[in-house]
Amino acid sequence: MAKIPVFVVHGFLESGKTQFAMETLSDEYFSDGERNLVIACEEGIEEYEDEVLQKSNTTLVMLEDKSEFNEMFLAECQKKYKPTQVIVEYNCMWGLDYLREMYMPKGWFVAQVITTVDATTFDVYLKNMKSIFMEMAKDSDLIIFNRSTEDTPAATYKRNMRAVNPKAQVVFEKEDGSQLEFEEELPFDINADVIEISDVDYGIWYIDAMDHPEKYAGKTLQYKGMVYKNARLPKGYFVPGRMAMTCCADDVRLYGYPCKIPKVTNIQMQKWYRVRVRYSFEPTEPFAPEQPVLYLMHIEPAEAPEQDYVYLG
Repeated sequence: MAKIPVFVVHGFLESGKTQFAMETLSDEYFSDGERNLVIACEEGIEEYEDEVLQKSNTTLVMLEDKSEFNEMFLAECQKKYKPTQVIVEYNCMWGLDYLREMYMPKGWFVAQVITTVDATTFDVYLKNMKSIFMEMAKDSDLIIFNRSTEDTPAATYKRNMRAVNPKAQVVFEKEDGSQLEFEEELPFDINADVIEISDVDYGIWYIDAMDHPEKYAGKTLQYKGMVYKNARLPKGYFVPGRMAMTCCADDVRLYGYPCKIPKVTNIQMQKWYRVRVRYSFEPTEPFAPEQPVLYLMHIEPAEAPEQDYVYLG
């Protein structure tokens, strides 16, 4: 049985889902020799162009209600259209779990989840529908901020997305389709002999150290963190980190990297310390094939920071 990739494109209404789908279908590398099926689960202002559908050998099926999108419908699509690849323009208000829990026709599998974002309205949606948006971002492989301009706070937006989903690729596109170039300014001196990370800047450093490990290789850092350790950590390691609330009080997670202790040290769990560490990026089973690893140079007790959770803006 041939594998049939399903590409899920979701985002709020008028976020550019249809435009992204049409641009993808227009790419000869994507569509050449394929029988494409597009399942559109909501209708926006932009419509699919007949010329694009014809040239890409694409069948478009429009749905109006969630009840229509079910296992029987997908089975009928497989039988009737026999697609070799599928794009689902998904209604984000249905929740991605609804799709993931659905039994798909034999051979179908979710190959990629793409979230489209209108950069001009992102702040409004983040303020009023944060939990829904963060749920989308959490499951995405690619997050596209379209309609970006020079005034778009791209560095802040990217940090927010990477905090929710470290594995997601985050890109910013202008109206003409070109990528927005921007500098990710850091609030600390990356070239200092000892890089001082303030309490409010911990989250910014954590994300940047994950995205750009080459900038920190071999460097010494100093910051305040709470000590954590669990059964997954090998002997001689702990995590000096901070907690972050990504969308709501029910979604709190630890932001921290494993730290190697050079000798027996009297460290109390869930207490605050100021640590000085050397940064490395290396294989660290069972954590990950490669990830940031810290080597403890100095540790001393410290007062708790004023804010319980890290700041990512």
